[in-house]
Formats: sequence, C-alpha cells, structure tokens
Amino acid sequence: MAAPTPAATPSEPYVLADDPVLDMLNTLANIDAAPWDFWKADADVARWLVRLEWAEEGSVPTFEEGALLSAARELREVIRELVAARKNGEAGDPAALNRFLRKAVSHPQLVWPASGAPQLQRQRKQQTAEQFLSPIAEAAADLLVAGDFNLIRRCEHPECILWFYDRTKAHKRRWCSMALCGNRHKVAEFRKRKAT
Repeated sequence: MAAPTPAATPSEPYVLADDPVLDMLNTLANIDAAPWDFWKADADVARWLVRLEWAEEGSVPTFEEGALLSAARELREVIRELVAARKNGEAGDPAALNRFLRKAVSHPQLVWPASGAPQLQRQRKQQTAEQFLSPIAEAAADLLVAGDFNLIRRCEHPECILWFYDRTKAHKRRWCSMALCGNRHKVAEFRKRKAT
C-alpha cells in the first residue's frame, strides 16, 4: 500500500459508523486516494478492541506473534464480503464466518455480587485469536440477519470505502463524516461552479 503523507494519516482508525462491526470494516480506509490499513501489528488490533469496548484494557491475551492481526484481518474481510453481498441483495457464502462462529466456545455463568442482584454473563474460552474475536463474529452474524440494510451504506464520496449505519432521524446521511467526505464534496462542487 502506498503511504499517505504523514500529516494526512490519522493515528487511529475511524469510529464513525454507528455500529462496531462496520467500524471494524473501517479499519481499512482510503487516505489520499490510497488504501490504508490501520492494523499493522497485534498491538493495533488490541488497542482498537479496547477502544471499541470489545475488550478491557490489559485483558487482551497474548497469542503467538501475528496471530491476532492475521485473525482480525481475515475476519474483517469475511465480514466485508458478506456485508457487501447483503447490501447488493446477493446471496453470500457464510462458510468463512461460520468457521469463526464454530470456534466460539462459551457458556453462561451466574454472577452474584455481594451488594447487588444476580446477573447472567457469558464466559468465553480465549485460547486462540479466533476464539477471542468470536464476539465480533457473532455481532456480524446478528447484523447480517437483523440489520436494516436500507440504512447500512457506504460513503457516497467516490474515493471513500467507509461504511456506516444511518441512524439519523431523517435517514438521509450520505457521508461517512461531514468532516472527512461531506466537506470535500462541498468544496469540489464549489470549485466546479466557480470554474464554469
């Protein structure tokens, strides 16, 4: 991937999709018209998981070097293909996502704190990176089944590949963000009008 100019490269992936699964897709973006993967190492994935509250600070297990990065990138692309197929009204092949889901070894656990009401929490095995990422795979499957794909969109800017869930009141959102693409579009339109 060609490297964008350092000043133009955000230090963290965009969190603007109004859905954490779509925010995962947005860890791969176009910056200065070039593809940019925010995930370069296991630590980048771990930081993103904490930022989006998939994991707590210090709770990301240590796997073989590169295992978390590899599994996260694979899951991201599996989800991207399925979301794109669902958005286009096409049948997707769930086999790769189902492989992640099969690795989700979990069970309910009753937790009863001394000063509170009992709660049911899901305990998960986290021996592999795939098991650790299984909650995201489950959330992706839920999004594919229950998400309103009339409101799940890609940014309308021709150079942007970011996804979002339009949860605005009027459901008229067109851009991943006004600051990123909406303003770029307005400036381009202004320049076109001025040139003519």
